[in-house]
Amino acid sequence: MIYPHENKYDKKLSEDYTDSASIIDTRLQEMRGDCGKCFGLCCVALYFSASEGFPVNKDAGKPCPNLQTDFNCSVHKELRKKGLKGCTAYDCFGAGQKVAQVTYGGHDWRQEVEVAKQMFEVFLVMRQLHEMLWYLTEASTLQTAHSIQDKLSCLINETMRLTRLSPDLLIGLDVEVHRDKVNILLLNTSELVRSKICRGQKNPSKYQKTKARGADFMGLDLRKSNLRGANLRGTCLIAANLRNVDLSGADFIGADLRDTDLRGANLTESIFLTQSQINTAKRDSNTKLPRLLTRPTYWPK
Repeated sequence: MIYPHENKYDKKLSEDYTDSASIIDTRLQEMRGDCGKCFGLCCVALYFSASEGFPVNKDAGKPCPNLQTDFNCSVHKELRKKGLKGCTAYDCFGAGQKVAQVTYGGHDWRQEVEVAKQMFEVFLVMRQLHEMLWYLTEASTLQTAHSIQDKLSCLINETMRLTRLSPDLLIGLDVEVHRDKVNILLLNTSELVRSKICRGQKNPSKYQKTKARGADFMGLDLRKSNLRGANLRGTCLIAANLRNVDLSGADFIGADLRDTDLRGANLTESIFLTQSQINTAKRDSNTKLPRLLTRPTYWPK
């Protein structure tokens, strides 16, 4: 079967990324998971571990026992109550509906059994591409990154073209080569943002320097640390105390925020923070989020 690789849904994403903020917001919305347009791909394609907050240990390619025939979750309204943190934290960055509605043109893996395995592999690739698109699009909205705007736009459009490849080409794609190109621009963006935040500070903390990258802050009380413009890429912040901390300009790519105390924290100007990271952290009504993220419905009001 030949599947369409572009339709109205796809065209909205593939327009020039130098447009107005409202258009960029629309595109970002398309990179938010929409389970109603997907075929439960994350509930099938991924490996699950009960120790990581999922229902059971599950092999990749095997449907979750809670996945119903209509692709809805039978315990979706009780995920938090049942302690299934892995399910509430996961974010496909809109890759699920892209694969379902664009790459495979609405044909699900139950209807097309012969391509089910391929579809799951394509989803894993698409998820990585959409995550990169999210970061690149966020970078393109930052005024501080104006000097590299053209480079960002070109790489966004290149990444979008990759998401429209056929299933076979997507599976054969060397994602790491493309990721290296993306990381260079994201690092440039981070340096521009953080240097502006840190400029003029008399005594920048050690956390604002590159040596904080990938550090282990598990369980530490960081409330008295100056984390404005901090390089927190890849850091372990599990159960760390960041209550009421100003995190303006802090770079959170790859940071582990499981059970991090963000009550009262100011994240409005932090960069490269994702919905899945926020969903795993502790928070309250005074937690301030970047405008690109949404406050989870189960957060205190």
